[in-house]
Amino acid sequence: MSQKPNLPGDKVAIIEEFETGNNTFDDGHTIRSVVIGTSEFDKIQRIAKIKQMNAPAVPQVNDLVIGTVVALMNNMFAITMLYINGKPTHSGLECICQARGAKKRILTRVSDVVMTRVISHLNGAIHATINEPELGVLFTQCNKCAGKVIAMGGNVKCVDCGYIEERKLSSKFGNSDFIKLGSK
Repeated sequence: MSQKPNLPGDKVAIIEEFETGNNTFDDGHTIRSVVIGTSEFDKIQRIAKIKQMNAPAVPQVNDLVIGTVVALMNNMFAITMLYINGKPTHSGLECICQARGAKKRILTRVSDVVMTRVISHLNGAIHATINEPELGVLFTQCNKCAGKVIAMGGNVKCVDCGYIEERKLSSKFGNSDFIKLGSK
């Protein structure tokens, strides 16, 4: 018989019977779960803890992240993470990337696949950069006709309609093997 998982805030035990352990907290009366997971009880040491289930992969500082641009703002853009150091992630986590010094330049577009490097965790957000030669856009399409583009210096040119647009291209632009890119 499998045990029903606890959700954050669920009652695990009472403080008269157990003390808090990993992934639990004491609300003054009850020991409650901090994460989604299964209860484990050490009856000798009288400790209640939660074994966390499927902890989301969170990149650390200097990790390479490959993801899809999902939002553009004034001087930054948001990326949904697809790979962390070459390993797939399905966490749905996003990081934000500042586009410093790019007031009127368009470095990326929504749906571009980009490689970034995590530079910090600040105020509950994961911050990344594309300010290195190997970082930037790995894959994009023409903004006018959604056709295939080729690199032309710091620009991309559509092979279908000829439209030219500036992007911050990775030195690995056009390499479609995203998994191997981050695993060096």
